[in-house]
This record gives sequence, C-alpha cells and structure tokens, in this order.
Amino acid sequence: MKLSRLLLAPLALAPALLLAVAAPALSQQLPAAKRQIAASLDAKAARYTAVADSIWSLAEVGYHETHSSRLLQSELRSAGFTVRAGVADIPTAFVAEFGRGAPVIGILAEFDALPGLSQHVTAERSPIAGQDAGHACGHHLFGTASVAAAIAVKEWLQSSGSAGTIRVYGTPAEEGGGGKIYMVRAGLFRDASVVLDWHAGAANNASPGPSLANKSGKFRFHGVSAHAAGAPWRGRSALDAVSAMNHMVDMMREHVPDGTRMHYVITDGGKAPNVVPDFAEAYYYVRHQDARIVNDLWDRVVKAAQGAALGTDTRMEQEVVNGVYALLPNETLARVVDANLRAVGGVTYDATERAFAEKLRVTLGSDAPPLTQASTVLPFQVRTVASGGSTDVGDVSWVVPNGRFYAATWVPGTSSHSWQAVAAGGMSIGHKGMMVAAKTLALTAHDLFTDAATVQRAKTEFDGKRGANFVYRPLIGERAPPLDYRGSTAP
Repeated sequence: MKLSRLLLAPLALAPALLLAVAAPALSQQLPAAKRQIAASLDAKAARYTAVADSIWSLAEVGYHETHSSRLLQSELRSAGFTVRAGVADIPTAFVAEFGRGAPVIGILAEFDALPGLSQHVTAERSPIAGQDAGHACGHHLFGTASVAAAIAVKEWLQSSGSAGTIRVYGTPAEEGGGGKIYMVRAGLFRDASVVLDWHAGAANNASPGPSLANKSGKFRFHGVSAHAAGAPWRGRSALDAVSAMNHMVDMMREHVPDGTRMHYVITDGGKAPNVVPDFAEAYYYVRHQDARIVNDLWDRVVKAAQGAALGTDTRMEQEVVNGVYALLPNETLARVVDANLRAVGGVTYDATERAFAEKLRVTLGSDAPPLTQASTVLPFQVRTVASGGSTDVGDVSWVVPNGRFYAATWVPGTSSHSWQAVAAGGMSIGHKGMMVAAKTLALTAHDLFTDAATVQRAKTEFDGKRGANFVYRPLIGERAPPLDYRGSTAP
C-alpha cells in the first residue's frame, strides 16, 4: 500500500497510534470560557497529533498537497464547518467557516513541504529513502494547529450562543508559490475583520515586525546547439547568456538600496560539456522591505537579462513565479496575541525529549540558546527592521489586520528549512509546540469575538499604516497560479 493511502485511512481506526501530548500549564486566572476552550483542545490533542504526523509523512510540496488539504478539510467538515474547496483556481486551497455575522475572524492554515529535506525523526542527518521532501518549515504543525483552534472556537461559539464567524483559510504553496496572493486577489479576505496566523519556530514570540517583500521568477534563454569542439562557431550558448546575466546582477549589488537581497540558482545549464547548450534557465529572488523598491530592482534584473541575450545572440523569456508584500505588523493585535501566549506558556521537555534535544543541539553550533528557551516567551518588542525572510502572509496583512506569532516547535537554535526542524517537528517536541499555538490562536479569537473595541483599534491602526490612498496591486500581476512551479501536477 502506498504511504499516502495508509496515512489517509480513518484516524479512528488506529487508536493505539494516538499519543497523548502533555498539556502546558495554563493560567488559572483566565475566564472560565477560555479555560473551557483550552480544555477542549487538550481533550483532542492525540487526534491532532495524528493529523499532523500524517501530513508530516505525506510531505507534499506546493500545489501538490492534495491529501494534506483533504485531511484538514475532512476534520473541519466533521466538526460542522461549511467547506469550499478549490477556491481561487487552486485545487488544494479551501475556505471553511462556521457561525453567522460579524466579526469574521480568520485563521490561516498552511501545509506544504520543502523539496530536498526528507528526514527521519532522529538527531542525526538521516534522509528517508525514496522521499525527497520534508516539513522543514513546520507547515504540518501550522495547518493542524490552525484547524484545531478553529474547531475549539466553533464549539465555544455554539455553546455560548455568541455571534460571529470563525473562518479557516487553507493556503497552499507558501514556500515560493504564493498561494495566499491568489486568494487575496480573488477577494476571499474582503469581508474578514481580522486574520490570525502563527508559525513554527525555535522560540515563543509575539513581537510584531515587518518581513521582506520578495519577487521571484525564472529567466529562460534559447540559443543554438553545436558540437563544442567540432563546430563551436555554429553555436549560440544559452549558458553563456545565463552566466552573463548573473555577472551583471552581481555587479548591481554595489548600486542597490541598503537592505536589498538578491539571489539566484542555475536550474538548467545544459546537459553535456561537449554540446553548446541551446537552453539554460536561472531562477531569481529579489527582496527588500519596500515592495516598490522590489519592483524597481526587478525591472533592472530584467534589463540585465535582456542585455545578456543581446550580447550572446540568444533569445530570452521571463516568467514571474511569485511576488509578496512585506508584513504590515499590527501592534494592537500583537499585544492581544502576546497576552494569550503568555497565559498558555511555553513547552517543557520530558526526559526523553530533553535527551533528544541535547543530542540535536550539538548539530546546531556552539551559539545555540539554552533548551529552557522553549519554556519561556520572549520579551515583547516592536521591531521596525525587517527579518530576513518573506511570506505571502504579507499580502494578507495589507488587506486585513493581521496578528501573528511563533511557537517553539523546534529545539532552540534550530533554523527553518533545516533537517533539524523536520526531525523535531515529527515528534513530541513539535506536537507540544503545536498545541501551544492552537491554544494561543483560540484564546485570541475568543478575545476578538468578545471585545469589539479591540477589533476597531486594530482596524484604525491598520488604516493608518496603509495610508488613505493605498490600493492593493499584486506583484505577480494577472498571471494564473503557478501550479507547476514544483514540477508537473500530473498524477
């Protein structure tokens, strides 16, 4: 039986596989309703662990997350949510909701894996034979915690008779495919009051701050093949064009605004040294905190590509694959999230987890923070300097107020996109952090449903930061979702 089929068997058929996740201490000063929400999550922790582990094992990459998306949709349908699948012309995207009226509190759910990072749950590098991808960014935990939180909030809305709508956005292909951009462009966030999200991490932190806007794409050069020794004069090397483009972009680095990041890989450089390549391709990222600067820099990169084609007598085509805005932080929401994260608390390792973490920590370098970082919440501070990464959550944050945070699902010192993240995310260290996130999301949603003034303050801050004349225009233009950016979508 294929692994995907085995993992998608009904979870209820395998109770022996459901491992309990110890609940972190919750502040007893919380209102009874919030303690009830947290207790509901604790009661289902084993099931959500099994869901996350299934998605971890599937490790489906962007726009190929067919089984992972269906699994999360199934959990929501079973809990009474109405689910719309295949939204925004993306087969694996969905919107699920429960309730009536305002406010509409959305929660983002991601579930794509990264290629080239398969890994067993071990403290040494050990790829899984026959599997390429791995959840090195923790999106298996991300999607599951978000669904778990929404279900707990739905139960509270139902039992309390409270007005409002809880909505889950199933957002594919965050890793370079920009699934949320197309969902924003399709207007799916238009009526949302607030959208919450979280991310797997090596610490618990709700401090708000910007990210980097990012535009990416592929430059394809077409030349003329020839025998590289017998008749090189007949050839026009597409690889020479890529090399010339890369060289010109490298010279640009001295003459770009501070904070710019540009990086590339050669995804196709020919097939044999003795054949002049008639095709070559480079894949580029351009980043800056200001999306306008990113657009200007991208135009300069395109000119470099055009010049390279002219100089090598080749033909160039470009495809914009992705383009995301920087995060627009919302301090009002961040403070609500921070208060709930502190009420939930961090992750405390048991003896087995500590032994695993200590062994894994050796691979992280001498500057890795102490393991106790996982059990604490970092001090709250408002950042103005962008972090090094980019995310399509940025686009969401420019059309609706967004509150987000990190939970310690990895061993302190672990970086995302690493095999260490895959390993910790596939065992109880990751599971515990996932439940911290689920509770924080659910308790924050409760606060927003019961405090209209906070929602309005978040909206006022949002409007002020965007500016009165802001109009959202996606950096990807009118292109269709790049469903094949990770390769063929054929079964």
